Amino acid sequence: MPIIKSAKKRVKQARKATIRNAKTKRSLRESIKSFIKNPTADSHSNAQSNLDKAAKKGLVHKNKVARKKRQLAATAKASGATPVKKATTKTVAKKAPAKATAKSVAKTATKKAPAKKPTAKK
Repeated sequence: MPIIKSAKKRVKQARKATIRNAKTKRSLRESIKSFIKNPTADSHSNAQSNLDKAAKKGLVHKNKVARKKRQLAATAKASGATPVKKATTKTVAKKAPAKATAKSVAKTATKKAPAKKPTAKK
């Protein structure tokens, strides 16, 4: 058992993290198994979501997550359970390029070119 206060705190934090990581991994395994047992669009999106969460938390490597998602998509396609694409709520409207007005054109036209410094003589 650690004696130093900061080491005691790290033990507590590690214990909490271990429990949290175990829950995430367990839900990941359960969702993948349920998808394999009954491939539906809903279970496919749930499995992909859990994979993304595990990758975000650093429990599973991002390349492994990409590989698993590809395998799940192939299984879904083979079984005919194609995933339903959800509408994203975060739509960012792109601004149209600003039209050149007479004032802005006049401003840019009247600017002087920066003066060049004279070269030093040798």
